[in-house]
Amino acid sequence: MKPKLAAYIEQLLPTIDDLKPDRIAILDQLVTYCQSKLQSGQELNLTFICTHNSRRSHFSQIWAQVAAHYYGFDRVKTFSGGTATTAFNERAVAALERTGMDIENPGGENPRYQVHYSDRAKPMEAYSKTFDEAPNPKTNFCAVMTCSSADADCPVVFGADGRVALLYVDPKESDGTDAELATYDERCLQIATELFYVWRKVKAELAN
Repeated sequence: MKPKLAAYIEQLLPTIDDLKPDRIAILDQLVTYCQSKLQSGQELNLTFICTHNSRRSHFSQIWAQVAAHYYGFDRVKTFSGGTATTAFNERAVAALERTGMDIENPGGENPRYQVHYSDRAKPMEAYSKTFDEAPNPKTNFCAVMTCSSADADCPVVFGADGRVALLYVDPKESDGTDAELATYDERCLQIATELFYVWRKVKAELAN
């Protein structure tokens, strides 16, 4: 991991044990899906979906990949998409940079950011797209719904063989306020902590 990112992760790991039972119950649905795929030797694809693919779904996709890499699951593939296309919000990008990730912005209306989290892994390409748009998988993936609007608007995600409603409050509510930076950092940390819980538990279950 990048040195600053490694320090950030070491600080969040002890807080995993503070997760509330209601959140653990939801996260365990994702644990079960991932464990089943890995035990059977199948391809494991996770697609995180929110309305605009601008904040929560990107946080989730990136942290899921980082956590999988941290625990040694390098064949896992994570994706994200929305019900509409906008752009990866610059506030969310900045929050990830504050954790220690190196992120390159090539510019444009919908930049294809390059997210570097480890010198031992390829950078992730992060940009806004619809959930059914390439390179997102068409079949054999878990649709992880990260906002209530997308969850309601997509009662069926065609091609998905799993679905989990892992809903988060939109940090957008703080845009333009004094709480903006703190809100984005809080949501980023929440999502990171929960997805590290998922991969820590998957690793423990597979070791048994």
